[in-house]
Amino acid sequence: MRAWLMAALAGLSFSALADTVDIDAATLERLRAEGVPVVDIRTAPEWQQTGIVPGSHLLTFFDASGEAEPEAWLARLQAIAKAGQPVVLICRSGNRSAKVSRFLTENAGYARVYNVGGGIRDWLKDAHPVVQPAQAASTCARASTC
Repeated sequence: MRAWLMAALAGLSFSALADTVDIDAATLERLRAEGVPVVDIRTAPEWQQTGIVPGSHLLTFFDASGEAEPEAWLARLQAIAKAGQPVVLICRSGNRSAKVSRFLTENAGYARVYNVGGGIRDWLKDAHPVVQPAQAASTCARASTC
């Protein structure tokens, strides 16, 4: 009983420290300059359609039919950013990356996750540069097969 109580309290205190922060394109630019890894969770066709934020790691979370492999995806993410390190997530509009950000802070032990609230659409709207997916820092369109 005592061990269970200690584990529950540890979980509560850890989740109190976890933080998902919605950011805009200007803040993304600053975080990139500081070396915080950017993970683009969109699908390969989406990367091709718009280009990607320079230096991004391409790691699809939801496939084209909306399915996900959270455990395999998390294992790949940990090669990019460990739970104690900050990470930026981006998708098309900020909705999918918001869900994945919450998954990371609530279930995977990540303490600081930045979600680009307007996604790549806001990045492009503000005329920030993009590059072709072939220039990504790393690419994995299906986590269980990378």
